[in-house]
Amino acid sequence: MLRLVLDTNVWLDWLVFADPTAAPISEAVAAARAVVYIDAACDAELERVLAYDLGKHSLEPWKQAACLSACRQAALKIEAAAWPAELALLPRCRDPDDQKFLEAALAAQADYLVTKDQALLELARRERRFRILTPLEFGGL
Repeated sequence: MLRLVLDTNVWLDWLVFADPTAAPISEAVAAARAVVYIDAACDAELERVLAYDLGKHSLEPWKQAACLSACRQAALKIEAAAWPAELALLPRCRDPDDQKFLEAALAAQADYLVTKDQALLELARRERRFRILTPLEFGGL
């Protein structure tokens, strides 16, 4: 079974926007071909972003709660962080706020970190413990 960590934008594509590029992820989870992991920092960011003014996609509080509930039902919680010595070996993301996704993927022993974030995708060739790819690339696996 594949182990995945998703960045916030991929969660939004899945839970809010019903983006077709996120469909292979939800299908893999539903078919028990993949498990998604999330840690407290990534969960907190998703909760914060769901409350943002997203223009025509702004969510009522009940819809925010429904999205969070769906995420928390779909994902397994990462309870323990990776060891500091392991974290020190991760590449540094040029956007420090995105480092948490690398750390979560390491702690989850993920096969894939699925992201649309360019700062994370730039690290794809440097990270060897898990693969960093886009939702579209995941769909092509």
